Order: sequence, then structure tokens, then C-alpha cells
Amino acid sequence: MELYTYFRSSSAYRVRIALNLKGIGYEARFVHLQRGEQRLPEHLSLNPQGLVPVLLDNGNVLTQSLAIIEYLEEAYPKPPLLPTQKFGRARVRALAQAIACEIHPLNNLRVLNYLGSALGHEEAERLAWYRHWIREGFEALEKMLQSPATATFCHGESPTLADVCLAPQVYNALRFHCDLSPYPTVRRIYEKCMTLQPFRSASPETQPDAEPVKG
Repeated sequence: MELYTYFRSSSAYRVRIALNLKGIGYEARFVHLQRGEQRLPEHLSLNPQGLVPVLLDNGNVLTQSLAIIEYLEEAYPKPPLLPTQKFGRARVRALAQAIACEIHPLNNLRVLNYLGSALGHEEAERLAWYRHWIREGFEALEKMLQSPATATFCHGESPTLADVCLAPQVYNALRFHCDLSPYPTVRRIYEKCMTLQPFRSASPETQPDAEPVKG
């Protein structure tokens, strides 16, 4: 199994966590997004979107982090990342999608770069943009987590797809110095996740392609 990844990519971070939780070994193939390696022909032949992650498993090419994790859940079902009950599965997917489909796309590298290079926004303005969408997204997420189904983790007593998405988003929010004090449940779950080795060993600073964080 091969994973095309970039250390700071939240989407690749999710897949690294999922692989670690399931105990699946893989070979990392590094794609440096800041250098534009995702737009090279060899990468576009795997993913025409020019994105990471890409997972290769037995000759099958898989893209999009949530689709990859759902594939892993079906192909390697233990330990499960989705509850057994239908409502629980739907709730976990809703939490995951609230992060991966609503918060993250507005703040990913492509968007932030476009705000600067094409639209001429200064760094302070791009940071204000980032923090606005984190604030709006996390306010909703905090309320979604005010449920009896939330326990040690987003849903129950073991990590699920929701936690796999939550941890990278909180990590990035902290990197951009967002104020997370209004979101105690989000912070508590993140801190619990980061006590687990599968989460820690997937974190950006531990990756072989990691570079020093500036600022």
C-alpha cells in the first residue's frame, strides 16, 4: 500500500490517522504542495485534481480522504471507525463532513494562496479569513457535540471517523493561533485523541517530509 501525502495536508493527515488506527502499514510517497509537485504530470496521472492524499492498494487508485477512509473501513473493518447502529453511523458521518466538507475547503492551501496571489490580500487579511471560518465552523461543531452520544470521543468511547477529521482541523487551527477557548468539547476531544499513538504518529511534525514551522 502506498500513500501520496504531504505533512501539512489535513486530508492526508486524516488518512494517516485512519491507517494507524487500523494498524495498516504503508509506504509514504511525498508530494510537496508548496513546490507545486501536485501539478506534475506523474501526479496528475494518479489524481487529475492535483490533490493529496492518493492511496494505492493492490493496483487500485483511491482519492478523496473520506472516500479512502470509507474504503479502509470496508476492506479492513477492525477496529471499526463507524458505529454499528444506523443512527450512529449517520451522526459520525455528519460530524466528519461538517469538518471535511464545510470548514476545511474554505481554508485549505489552494484557497489561502489564491486570496494572496490572485486577489491581492495581505497575510493579515488571509489570517482573518481563516479565523472567521474556523470560528463559524467550530461554533456549530461545538453545538453538534452537545449530545448524549458524545462521550470520551465525538461518538462513544473509541475514536471514529469524526475524531479522525477533528484532530487535523484543530491542529491547524492551533497552528494559525485561533482562539479555541469557546469550544471546550472540541478541545477536550482533541487533547484526548492526541494521547493516542496512532494520532501522535500521524501528526505533521513527525512526518519524514516535515519542515520547520514558521510563525
